[in-house]
Amino acid sequence: MQMTSIIIPNYNGLHWLKRCIESIRQHTHVPHEVIVVDNGSKDGSVEFCLSRRVKLVSLPVNRGFPMACNIGLRAASGEALLLLNNDTLMTPSGLENMLRCLYSSENVGIVGPMSNFASGKQQISEPFTNVDDMAARMNQPDSAKWQEVERIVGLCFLIRRELVNRIGLLDERFSPGHYEDDDYCYRAKQAGYRMIIAGDSFIYHHGSVSFQKENEQSVMQLIRHNRQQFIDKWGVEPQQSI
Repeated sequence: MQMTSIIIPNYNGLHWLKRCIESIRQHTHVPHEVIVVDNGSKDGSVEFCLSRRVKLVSLPVNRGFPMACNIGLRAASGEALLLLNNDTLMTPSGLENMLRCLYSSENVGIVGPMSNFASGKQQISEPFTNVDDMAARMNQPDSAKWQEVERIVGLCFLIRRELVNRIGLLDERFSPGHYEDDDYCYRAKQAGYRMIIAGDSFIYHHGSVSFQKENEQSVMQLIRHNRQQFIDKWGVEPQQSI
């Protein structure tokens, strides 16, 4: 079976990073490698990664989410490439079901899971109970639950390497983050690829850990700025989160 490279950007997220890596170790039973790209953390994240069997790229300062993802993509050796937020938890069969979806057709370029904290159609409609319960109920292989969409949220972004080879890396003009995932989906569609939500995969997401550290007003300003950058680049509105 082909290998999946799991790329985790991290900035002072040791508490969640530990849990994320442990959940991958516990629940992922396909060939994989874990690559942590650390954005100048001062909370012991680097030391933790050095004590674990993960690839580590340690940056001296915070270069933002898109650049960290790109550095991880360049370091990856897998045929499937998973960009994963550090405040997520992998679940039993979560990645396996997404991979089955990704390789179900040659024109599937990007796959994302359902989650308890996501925008748009990836947000679960039922009440969240706990991670184990949600995964047990949702992660039963069922291609009838797959849904083609216009965008996949970047919290858990599974990409076919062939797509990266064709359209390139994330656009770093969207640093430190927001709308780089919308931009990548738009480029993928232009290249003839499809985006699919794997409705038979639930991944837990704590939500907005990195940006909670910033002033709310400045975050909203960044979102507005990057939304306008998307419009200026493409001449169209980004897909609404519905």
